[in-house]
Amino acid sequence: MSVLAAIAVLALLIVVHELGHFMAARLQKIHVNRFSIGFGPILWKYQGPETEYAIRAIPLGGFVGFPDDEPDSNIPENDPNLLRNRPILDRAIVISAGVIANLIFAYLVLVAQVGTYGVPAGFNYQPGVIVPQVVSQESAAAKAGIKSGDIIIAVDGKELGASKEAIPFLKEAIESHAGQPLELTLQRNKATLSVKVTPQPAPEGTGRIGVQLAPNGTATYRRANSTFEVLSLGADRFQTIFVGTVQGFYQLITHFKETVGQVAGPVKIVEEGAKVAQNDTGNLFLFAAIISINLAIINILPLPALDGGQLAFLLIEGLRGKPLPTHIQDGVMQTGLMLLLGLGIFLIIRDTTQLEAIQKLFQ
Repeated sequence: MSVLAAIAVLALLIVVHELGHFMAARLQKIHVNRFSIGFGPILWKYQGPETEYAIRAIPLGGFVGFPDDEPDSNIPENDPNLLRNRPILDRAIVISAGVIANLIFAYLVLVAQVGTYGVPAGFNYQPGVIVPQVVSQESAAAKAGIKSGDIIIAVDGKELGASKEAIPFLKEAIESHAGQPLELTLQRNKATLSVKVTPQPAPEGTGRIGVQLAPNGTATYRRANSTFEVLSLGADRFQTIFVGTVQGFYQLITHFKETVGQVAGPVKIVEEGAKVAQNDTGNLFLFAAIISINLAIINILPLPALDGGQLAFLLIEGLRGKPLPTHIQDGVMQTGLMLLLGLGIFLIIRDTTQLEAIQKLFQ
C-alpha cells in the first residue's frame, strides 16, 4: 500500500503541473487539443468537444498540446486564440503556469499537514541517530556497510544519547576525522554491529561519509491556535524546503562529481516515498510538498523540452523582435525531449537494479 501511495502522489503532482498549463490556456480562451499524462503509446483516451484527454505508456511526465502546428487542424492560421498568435506575456503565463501550480500545491499541502496533524510541540528523543538514506553506493558509508534505516548508537565507543545533541556530536566526529577511521556502532532491526568507516575529505577539508542524518524518536504535536498560525507555519515550511532545494541544485552544479550519484529517477523516488509512507502516513504530505517543489524548480531550468527552455525561446523572441525559425525550435525541443527520455530510462534501470529486493535475487 505504501508503494501505491507514493506512486499516487507522483501521478497527482504530474496532473497538477499539466493542469496548471491547461487552465492558464483555457482561462485565456486559447485552443488546447491534448491533455496527456505520460508519453508514448496511448493506453486510454477520452475525446472531449475540443480536447483529447489521454494516459500514455511512459510515465515520465506529461504534456498539454496545442493545435498551432498540426497540418490537419481545421482552425484558421490567423485565429487569435491559437497560442502562437498570442502576445509573449500570454504565452509566458501558459508556459510558467505548471511551475506556479506545483509551488502553490506544495504550500497548500504543507498547510493541510499542519491543519491535520497539528503544530510541532516537541520531540521524544531515543538514543542514537537514524540514517534515512545512504546517498551513494560509492560513498564511504556504503563501502563500510552502512545501510538506510540503520541507527548509529555510538562513535568510537562513545554512546550517542537520547538528546538533540546527538546529531551535532556525530557530525563533529565525522568532519574532524577526514581520512581517519571511525568505529561506528549500529543498530539494525534488533541486531547490534560495529563497522569502521573512513570519512572522505571534502573540498573544504572536513570529512564526510555520504549519509543523511535524522534524530531518533517521535515528534509531538498540539492543535493550532488559529488559522493564521496554520497558514504562517505552512509558509515557513515552504520557505525552508524551497531554499534547501535551490541550495541542493546549486551544489549539484558546483560539485557535480560528488553529488551526481544523488540524482534519483521515478523508481528511487517511489522507493523513498514508500519508506516515508510506511513509517508515518502523515509524512506523505511532506513528501508530496518536497517532490512538488523539486518538480517546479527542475521545470524552470532553461533546458530544452522543459518549461524553462520554452521561456528562454520567448526571451530570445522578445529581444530579437521575432521568434527563432520553427525548424530550429523544433530541432532543439525534439533533441531535448529524447535526451530527457533517455535520462529517465537510464535512471529507472539504474534505480531498479539498486533496489534491495532486486539485489537479493543475485545474491
